[in-house]
Amino acid sequence: MSVSSPAPAPAPVSAPTQAELLDFVRRAVADTELIASLPLDPEGRTWVRLEGPGGSEAWLIGWPPGTGTGWHDHADSVGAFMTASGELKENSLAARLPTDGWKTLELTDGVDRERRLGAGQGRAFGRHHVHEVLNESADRHAVSVHAYYPPLPRIRRYSRSGRVLRLEQVERPEDWQ
Repeated sequence: MSVSSPAPAPAPVSAPTQAELLDFVRRAVADTELIASLPLDPEGRTWVRLEGPGGSEAWLIGWPPGTGTGWHDHADSVGAFMTASGELKENSLAARLPTDGWKTLELTDGVDRERRLGAGQGRAFGRHHVHEVLNESADRHAVSVHAYYPPLPRIRRYSRSGRVLRLEQVERPEDWQ
């Protein structure tokens, strides 16, 4: 009688790192056919969901002149984004905020950061990264690629007045899909 051993279990897929997400968005930005396939709307942002690495969530996004996201974070997800065309401005906070249980915070001096990201420029970011992304051009669309892991469990939206940051809304995937 022969006994066969069970087949080895498949190796678990490891979560993509920030560096791997950044590499993915870099490769997507270099795909000129993909970038050209995005329909651009003169009034509002447009987006197409992409297949990201290792089960990540990814988006190709078109930004008409003068549009932006408003202040938000991606909760427990890490992420990366890169500009494919045009220029985006990212305002962010260099401070770790409490994750839950607050509605209003007074920010300290020196926490504001600003980056201008032209075509081919991007960045990765960690969990609970609070930022806003803007296309400040008066006449030119911008296009970018974004990736997040784990897929966005929620987005917290904030308002900002001077040094005061206020939690306004918590969105879940069913709110934007």
